Amino acid sequence: MTTTIPSTAVVPARPLLTDRERRALAGFLAGYTGLTREAYALDLRQFTGWCARHSLRLFEARRADIECFGRDLEAAGRARATVTRRLCTIAGFYRYAVEEDLLAHSPAVHVRRPRLDYESHATGLDRNEIGALLVAAGLGPPAQHALISLLALNGLRVSEATGADIEALGVERGHRTLAIVRKGGKKVTIPLAPRTARAIDLAIGERCEGPIFLTTTGTRLDRHGAGRIVRKIARQAGIAKAIGPHTLRHALSALCSCRDSRRRRASGPAACAVRLPPPRCRLLRKLAKRVSLPAAQANCDTGSTEHGECGQKAHIHHSRARRGRAAARRPGSSLPR
Repeated sequence: MTTTIPSTAVVPARPLLTDRERRALAGFLAGYTGLTREAYALDLRQFTGWCARHSLRLFEARRADIECFGRDLEAAGRARATVTRRLCTIAGFYRYAVEEDLLAHSPAVHVRRPRLDYESHATGLDRNEIGALLVAAGLGPPAQHALISLLALNGLRVSEATGADIEALGVERGHRTLAIVRKGGKKVTIPLAPRTARAIDLAIGERCEGPIFLTTTGTRLDRHGAGRIVRKIARQAGIAKAIGPHTLRHALSALCSCRDSRRRRASGPAACAVRLPPPRCRLLRKLAKRVSLPAAQANCDTGSTEHGECGQKAHIHHSRARRGRAAARRPGSSLPR
């Protein structure tokens, strides 16, 4: 009969990632910022954890392993769009590792991804629901009213609305404006509807700087807090649909036609003053294409109020062309139709 003596030797733990893998992950994520970087970091964190549970190195994974990861996501109930995005992130990571000579071949080149539906299944709101939402927001605190107005009437993303500062408010040609930062760091200036401007003024009160939207603790409102506000106001308005901040971006189609929905994000009385070219300039360009005027005559001074020489020529040529088409439509006319 023998007795086993327990050993006190220290067993070295196997690191989860090697130096090359850490360098590749850090370099890949360094090319992105903001929410995009957070989403890609989440995707890679889940894939790294899956590899660790299966005792698999990140740079030793094969195409079959990545496809098994995708099938496990589907079995866990993840949407096809989520599975596709995570597989795309993994493919981009391995492509970066190959470009940096950290890996000889990418195992995710021919990974099959779920097919997506091209038809949008996003929850939409009709005109009555939007009106009820705005009424319910107007009965609450001014900050909530301003947030709902920016999301529903101006079509801002939730990060654009919560990231706006008081210093970004301005006036251009008598219209209230707000400078925001869109995706990719692009800075644009949008006009504000009078209702939205009044709500923002009441929300900021006597403050002259800092974020427009604050929490009860005095910090900047984040997108999760904005989502809770939107869902709370939707319940107060009697809307049974599951909506969020991004749902209000689709509300523009209920307020205007499809042709004008792209321009409504910069619409309002200040549209021509902020982004859109003067209407007379667009008219002259249209006439120039119709009657084949030289480009120099169509590009006249857009800031003047008089038609000028080029505008008179465009009007004369347009009148002649119109008379010629009318004569061609008369019965018995010898002109070609």
